[in-house]
Amino acid sequence: MNRPLASLETPALLLDEQRMDRNIARMREQARRLGVAFRPHVKTNKSWDVSRRLVDDPEGPITVSTLREADYFFEHGVRDILYAVCIAPNKLDHVLGLQARGARMSILVDSVEAAHIVAERLRAHPQGREVGVLIEVDSDGHRSGVKPEAPELLAVASALKEGGIEVRGVMTHAGSSYDCRTPEELRAMAEQERAAIVLAADRLRAAGHACPVVSVGSTPTALAAENLRGVTELRAGVFVFFDLVMAGVGVCQVDDIALSVLATVIGHQREKGWTLLDAGWMAMSRDRGTSGQPVDQGYGVVCDTQGRPMEDYILVGANQEHGIMARRPGSAGSDDFLPVGTQVRILPNHACSTAAQYPAYEVVGTDGNVRETWPRFSGW
Repeated sequence: MNRPLASLETPALLLDEQRMDRNIARMREQARRLGVAFRPHVKTNKSWDVSRRLVDDPEGPITVSTLREADYFFEHGVRDILYAVCIAPNKLDHVLGLQARGARMSILVDSVEAAHIVAERLRAHPQGREVGVLIEVDSDGHRSGVKPEAPELLAVASALKEGGIEVRGVMTHAGSSYDCRTPEELRAMAEQERAAIVLAADRLRAAGHACPVVSVGSTPTALAAENLRGVTELRAGVFVFFDLVMAGVGVCQVDDIALSVLATVIGHQREKGWTLLDAGWMAMSRDRGTSGQPVDQGYGVVCDTQGRPMEDYILVGANQEHGIMARRPGSAGSDDFLPVGTQVRILPNHACSTAAQYPAYEVVGTDGNVRETWPRFSGW
């Protein structure tokens, strides 16, 4: 296959293979430099064609955020799977089914209540004791997890042990790293994440729990970390594609972003300075993650078909199927109205939510043509 972009019906999801490969190499080298195992998160890409490039061994390890991801990657030969969302009781049968088929599943808890439910259910299943149970640790106040210094940490571990389940380890995600703006803030957040999870592991070991797994990860902290002493594995996912939020955080440049949406000019509102595209929020998602950053990128940065940003042009608005392309508010330039039928590429705010709108990646080679189509999936 070697198809020009002009042959695609729009909107279409484009993947720049060269940029993607460069991003993957960067993260893999970082894990090697830090001396930790790499457990990539596949929630962003949801594609075996992409994920197989992230692992040395086709059996994994990987991180997932849905059990549909676990099913899909298990069917592609992956066996070592961490489901990195605190487990809902109604999903335990699904987890145990995967374990019974040959997966090596790990799950999370962060409360005594959940620990009792999990221990009782795992103990009653023939393969239940083989499921790894990690305690989620809150290293930054961003979402779920037990504070590393809290009495509840040991109480959760004791509840598991009393139920016949050993604590496999601890896991954290420094989501507050997305609010960092400088290299110094990123390094400090990475060290905060490391120190918190190591403290939790040390406390568990002092209380008689082996705790062999000490897992950290977010793309910003993974790339900013200067050392990971006491950590056994690193997780990250959006680094594969990057996006405008990551560029705003400062962990990549705009020309590192490997994902874009191909759109077509369908009309104009000249008195408003608008060029209308056939890619609205259904194509880009409603994510406005850059709105709280120093540079608000609207619904995405508009590029030419080679992926080069067009000066000061963004999607300033979006309806369900209409994208509104215009100069960035405050721009001094005059309006240029692209002819109807012209194609553009739009870089997304959040790669995960934009990719979720599409069934496949159109993989763009160095010549600017589509060389392959890689399927992806969505849902739970």
